[in-house]
Amino acid sequence: METYARILLVAMPVFLGLVLAEKLYGYWFRRDPFRSMDTISSLSSGVTNSLKDVLGLSFTILTYGWLVDHIAVFHIKSNVWVVIIAFFALDFAGYWIHRLSHQINFFWNKHAIHHSSEEFNLACALRQSISTFVNIFTFFLIPAALFGVPAQTIAIIAPLHLFAQFWYHTVYIGKMGFLEHIIVTPSHHRVHHSINPEYLDKNHGQIFIFWDKWFGTFQEELDDVKPVYGITRPSDTWNPIKINFQHLFLLIKDAFRTESIRDKFRIWFMPTGWRPADVESQYPVKKITDLYNYQKYNPELSNGAKAWAWVQFFFVLGLVVLLYLNIGMLKTPGNLPAVLSFGAFVYLSVYSYTEFMDKNPNAWRYEFFRNGLGIYLFSFSGIWQEMVAGSPLIKPSLIIYFILATALTFYLSELNKQPKLNIN
Repeated sequence: METYARILLVAMPVFLGLVLAEKLYGYWFRRDPFRSMDTISSLSSGVTNSLKDVLGLSFTILTYGWLVDHIAVFHIKSNVWVVIIAFFALDFAGYWIHRLSHQINFFWNKHAIHHSSEEFNLACALRQSISTFVNIFTFFLIPAALFGVPAQTIAIIAPLHLFAQFWYHTVYIGKMGFLEHIIVTPSHHRVHHSINPEYLDKNHGQIFIFWDKWFGTFQEELDDVKPVYGITRPSDTWNPIKINFQHLFLLIKDAFRTESIRDKFRIWFMPTGWRPADVESQYPVKKITDLYNYQKYNPELSNGAKAWAWVQFFFVLGLVVLLYLNIGMLKTPGNLPAVLSFGAFVYLSVYSYTEFMDKNPNAWRYEFFRNGLGIYLFSFSGIWQEMVAGSPLIKPSLIIYFILATALTFYLSELNKQPKLNIN
C-alpha cells in the first residue's frame, strides 16, 4: 500500500496535467465544449478508486502467491523474461476479465463506471470502480504462475500495465498504421466505449489488440459510423459513488420484484442488461434509443457554482495527497481506524460536492454534515492533528475553510435552485 501511494504521488499530477491539457487543446484548437462537470466527475472517480486501492479495501479469495507456491512448473531465471511473461499474462487476464465484465449482469456493475461518461477523453480513463470488494479472477493469472513469476513482480507490473491504458482514451489521435494490428489504439478504444450497435461489446483488449482478433471480439472503427459514447442506460448523475452501485441496486430491485423464482436467481448471471419480463414491463428503465439526438446529462449551473465545484475537487485532492504523504502511519495497527476514517471523510466529501453538481436540494445538508465532521476530526482526532502538525496555520485554515464551504454551498445551492436541465 505504501509503495503504491508513493507511485500515485508522482502519477496523479501527471495524469491531472494531461487531462487538463487535452481539454484545453480541444477547447482552444478544436472548438470542442469544455464540459467541466463531466471532467470533475471523472477525476473524482479516479480519486475514490486510488484511495480504495491504497487503503486495501478488498480481499482476494485465491491469492496469486498461493498459485505460484502450488502450481509453478518452471522458474524462469532471466529477469527480462520474467517481466515479459508477467506483462503478457496480465494482459491476457485483463482481456478475459474485461470481456466477462461486459457480458454478465453481475460483473457489469464493477465496470459500468468506466463507461458512464458521455464523453471520450483522458479524464474518462480515470473512471474506475470502487464497487468490487472481493477479487475472484486471480485464476486468470495461472499462465504466469506456471512459469513461477514471483508475486512481487506481478505487484510491480500491474500498476504499470494499468497506467499504460491511459493514453488511448482520446478522440484527437486517428488511426496509427501498422500499430493498429498489434496494440490497442485510440481508434480501437473509441469503438469499445461506443454504444452504437455496430460497436457494442467489442475490443476488450487492454494493451494488445490481437486477443480480440483471436477470440472474435474485434471491430474496426468505421468511417461511416460515428461513435456515440456512454452506456445505454445513462447514469444521469455526476456522483461517481452512486454510479458505482447503480446497476447493482437495479439487479437487487429486479430480483426482489420479479415473481419468478427462477429469475430471482438467474438474473445475476444472465447477459448484461437482461431483466425479467414481468419487471421489464412494470418498471421500465430509461434507455437511449435515438443515439444521435438524445440529450446528454448536464444540469445547468452558474459559472460561480462550476468554479466552486472545482475548488471543492482540488481541496479533496489536497486531502488525498496529505494522506498519501503520511501513509506510513498505516503500519501502526492502532492508527488504522483513524486512517480509514480519513478515507471515509474523503468519500463523503466527493459525495457531497458531486450532489451539489447534480443540483440535489439536499446537497448543502451533506456539506453541513461533512464540514462539521471535518472540524471535529481535525480538532480532536490525534492522527488527523498529527498529519497537519507541520504548520501551525494548516489547522485553523482548514476550520475556516469548512465554515465558509458550508455557507457558500448553501448560497450557491439556493442561487441555482431551478429544475434540472439536460442540454447538449
